[in-house]
Amino acid sequence: MPTNAAESATQPAPEPRSQTPPVTNGDETPPDDAGLKNQPPPPYVQEALEDAERLLKYAAEIGTDIDPVVRDSVLRARDSVPDRWTKEIIENLLAALTQLATRLKPVTADSLKAFHDDETKVTFRTYRNMSIWLAIIIVLFSAITFVTTAISKSISADIVTANDLAARLRAQLGAEPAKTDSTAPDPSKPPQGQNPIDVITQLQQYAATIRAIEARTRQLSWFVLSVKMDPYRDMRATNSALVHQKFQLEVGLPDLWEATRERTDVYQRVRSFAQTVLDNVSILYGALLASVLPVLYALLGTCAYLLRSFEQQTTARTFTPSPAYSARFLIAIIGGAVVGLFNFTITQSASVPPLAIAFLVGYAVDVFFAFLEGMVQTFTKK
Repeated sequence: MPTNAAESATQPAPEPRSQTPPVTNGDETPPDDAGLKNQPPPPYVQEALEDAERLLKYAAEIGTDIDPVVRDSVLRARDSVPDRWTKEIIENLLAALTQLATRLKPVTADSLKAFHDDETKVTFRTYRNMSIWLAIIIVLFSAITFVTTAISKSISADIVTANDLAARLRAQLGAEPAKTDSTAPDPSKPPQGQNPIDVITQLQQYAATIRAIEARTRQLSWFVLSVKMDPYRDMRATNSALVHQKFQLEVGLPDLWEATRERTDVYQRVRSFAQTVLDNVSILYGALLASVLPVLYALLGTCAYLLRSFEQQTTARTFTPSPAYSARFLIAIIGGAVVGLFNFTITQSASVPPLAIAFLVGYAVDVFFAFLEGMVQTFTKK
């Protein structure tokens, strides 16, 4: 036993375990930040920083108080190198962006970006130019329609007058006497019992009405490209004196019957020309008024709505470009095309023209769709 104790005393004691931490390169990060060190943050984090800075700047411009913690979180993220952003910095940045968005709502980072970008100016120019061109086209078509309608009404009224004068003259003068009859009355005087002044006055009015119909019809024919249908077009180009003779009464009226017969022959040709032109105008501009102009007015109503909304949203800095605006134009086209199929009753004592209804449909498409949905519910109701 003593021997073993002596041997134990002579053996060396075990070395103590070293407490020195392992050698590192100085760039180690806590476990929570693993994977973030020396790596760029995700793209949405950089976008979040830019959005937060926009909102923070806008809050300073309008004098809105912001929590210092929120402000410091944004500034700390900006001062830090993105490659060295920690999880804590990103969390604080996103929390600050959330509080800023809540505080400044309805203003958003996207609306502030659009306010300072050229896209807003492009949007305004698009709406403005479209409104101007639509207004020009509508005014032009409306003016042409007004002119053609006025001329058409005048021609129609003159035709009625000329028909009445032709019937009166035929009744007053009767059948034309034979030239070889020696007992025939003086052709420069009306039959017995008829007032010469009345007959001559009606004959002059008859000739003047024919000239008015012919002149107005030639004017109207330009709007429907029917100039070549003029029966006296070639004669007017080659022998204007003969045209004058055709439409003017002979001086002194030596023969009332012959003058009436010649005027009637001219009138029949002019009336045929006028009726053809009136039919063409009615078809062409009737289709324009019924199908094209409502669509244009609906598009103009949409432009008016978008310009009004653009002005309000830009002033409040809440405007954000959206593809939905393009869809609104398509909806306006559809609404303007079908608005004529429905009867709209505002009140019993007030009526709204179809073109005004088309403008309202373009301005408030939601109201039009509510009307359609109401009709669908009416048809599907038991």
